[in-house]
Amino acid sequence: MNNPLNISIVIPQLNEEESLPELTRWIIEVLTRSQLTFEIIYIDDGSTDDSWSVIARQSEEFPGLVKGIRFQRNYGKSAALNVGFEATRGEIVFTMDADLQDSPDELPGMYQRMLQEHLDILSGWKKKRYDPLSKTIPTRLFNWATRKVSGVHNLHDFNCGLKAYHARVVKSIEVYGEMHRYIPVIARWAGFRKIEEQVVQHQARKYGHTKFGMDRFINGFLDLMSIYFMSKFGRRPMHFFGLYGTLCFVTGGIITLFLIGLKLYNIAFDLPYRLVTQQPLFFLSLVLIVVGAQLFLTGFLAELVTRNAADRNRYLISQRSGFE
Repeated sequence: MNNPLNISIVIPQLNEEESLPELTRWIIEVLTRSQLTFEIIYIDDGSTDDSWSVIARQSEEFPGLVKGIRFQRNYGKSAALNVGFEATRGEIVFTMDADLQDSPDELPGMYQRMLQEHLDILSGWKKKRYDPLSKTIPTRLFNWATRKVSGVHNLHDFNCGLKAYHARVVKSIEVYGEMHRYIPVIARWAGFRKIEEQVVQHQARKYGHTKFGMDRFINGFLDLMSIYFMSKFGRRPMHFFGLYGTLCFVTGGIITLFLIGLKLYNIAFDLPYRLVTQQPLFFLSLVLIVVGAQLFLTGFLAELVTRNAADRNRYLISQRSGFE
């Protein structure tokens, strides 16, 4: 078995061919000067430019230091991170963006703090951002909502690409869908409580253009709701669907019995009455019974799925470079 490294750096990238050589040399210069052992793992998320050729050349130029994994098509940042986490060998795992907006100069200091304070996660905070107001204001609202819902109150920038994780964290969690924004939340709900934040330098984009639009905030909110539900009921969906299904079914049954009892009472005392099926309450009770049964059945099926689900993160990798 290979000896563990001090640092693994996972860098998802999409069409960033111009920035990759500069980023690689910057990281190598900083970490070599700090006398740390490391590996750089690029995840090419289905780039349509010459990014993979650049990564392949760098893995040959820096054998053992630069490695690459290429997806056959674009799967998204979460998939890239999940596959990258599986490939890491370092004690501390960093994530960075490939656009040069994250500074490698932050890596040694964050590494030392992770060890000194025995942290699970150290998240970067781009306190001063070089982004337009159309991006910074929605980001602040998004981060505020995430803090309120998740219970992780000490982070100001959940979406910062520069983060440090202890290896036990990335090997214990699964990132899928669009959940990369909420890795600290996923980790906290998985039992990793030592999560801190550090102000990091944010640099203006030097090459290309951003890959994210305003739709990421809508998707981010929906993803947050998904994570909240999964954290509470992901392993016991019957507790959610079964509870509300039972409430609906019992309420509908009680209403039905009340209507039948009322009719029998009126008949017994020779009072005017209507057929049960002629009363609006009967149709409400019928809807409640049907919905309750469907919810209960959904919970039962969800229990079967969770008990027998295969790995959700099996992505087709067409090429690897730099791995022994």
